[in-house]
Amino acid sequence: MAQRDYGDETRFEQRSKPAAAASRVKLRKFLLRYYPPGIIMEYEHGGELMQRSVDLLDLTPSTDVKKLLDQLETNEAMLHRKHRTTLRGLLVKLQAKQTNETSTNFSLFKTLRAHILPLTNCAFNKSGDKFITGSYDRTCKVWNTNSGEEMHTLEGHKNVVYAIAFNNPYGDKVVTGSFDKTCKLWDVSTGELFYTLRGHATEIVCVSFDPQSTTIATGSMDNSAKLWDVERGVETVTLEGHTAEIVSLSFNTTGDVLVTGSFDHDCRLWDARVGSKCVRVLSGHNAEVSGASFDYASGTVVSGSIDKTVRLWDVGSGRETKVHKEHTDEVLDVCFDATGRRVASASADCTVRVYDVLTGKCEHTLTGHEGEISKVSFNQQGTKVITASSDGKCKLWDTSSGECAQTLDGHTDEIFSCAFNYQGDKVITGSKDNTCRIWTA
Repeated sequence: MAQRDYGDETRFEQRSKPAAAASRVKLRKFLLRYYPPGIIMEYEHGGELMQRSVDLLDLTPSTDVKKLLDQLETNEAMLHRKHRTTLRGLLVKLQAKQTNETSTNFSLFKTLRAHILPLTNCAFNKSGDKFITGSYDRTCKVWNTNSGEEMHTLEGHKNVVYAIAFNNPYGDKVVTGSFDKTCKLWDVSTGELFYTLRGHATEIVCVSFDPQSTTIATGSMDNSAKLWDVERGVETVTLEGHTAEIVSLSFNTTGDVLVTGSFDHDCRLWDARVGSKCVRVLSGHNAEVSGASFDYASGTVVSGSIDKTVRLWDVGSGRETKVHKEHTDEVLDVCFDATGRRVASASADCTVRVYDVLTGKCEHTLTGHEGEISKVSFNQQGTKVITASSDGKCKLWDTSSGECAQTLDGHTDEIFSCAFNYQGDKVITGSKDNTCRIWTA
């Protein structure tokens, strides 16, 4: 959610141009969003405090700041010439942040014998000071990243805790999805259970909060997805139409559209505001879909499949815009970088491919793992890719060269989960060896 990604702010008490609105509008302050780069203008309109986000997804260290300032003044009615000096400073700061990395190497900070049975998943909150782990032992644990100490054990499920998520960017709630057919909503600070969400007929395998933290989406092996009201803990709608289990779901940046991926070979786009309305069916894969997600601009969806392909889709038309057939085995995971300029795909062929979305070309083939790769993700800066493999290793790759920058060794069994924190200076890895490891730069 854009308004929580703030790195800095500059305050104003100046009125905007008359064209901005019929009534008085006062620009109060600028807020920086580092990843992906953007400026949020906070302003007062009709006595109400409001925000407008200006996305700068194409900003790089080599961007001509003067030209960009000219474009902003032309396109944004609230911006005056008198803001130019301040905006220049903010843009230069954003440029520097895009390549600002604390270190190129990570070292093992702590090994956590997290659960008595194998882990299923792990995830950071937005700030990275906490993370969660789910397990076959029917619990989810909340951990302090900086100390490595356990904060809470979330108990109550009667079967495997398979899917877990923070309500990022806020990070004050956790949702857990279980094979016991229920989801549970928890308070992070106390470990208190808010609600148990009942309604699915079979195992729940994927969960997600919308960016506003008002809605939870759940996907199940009963072929349906459900939306739940966070405040009341009640089901608001059931999304039906898939003919096989739903294994992936993700909200777009504004939270008004949900994409689901299914073993029925299709992805579906749903209007999360209208309810059960399916907006588009993305058909083209010849086998089960393994994952699907939006780019930041919410104009494109990427999907991966057991059919060995990676496909890009135009959200507005539902049209398939690109099919990548470079992998020689099942595609197990796909993701965009923070700006949506690159896509990475992980495969059972032991490689990851990195694609340039604009040109459609495969930039790099990342080779070095000796087992299938089940998880891939970019750091927020887009300078590194992290991969988790059944060979018991996690690798970090340089996105500019495609070279392996570091191998994180030590797990004794398959690594199925890995993640960067927002700043990109911490990594967590989860393994079937029952341990979770914290790595710091």
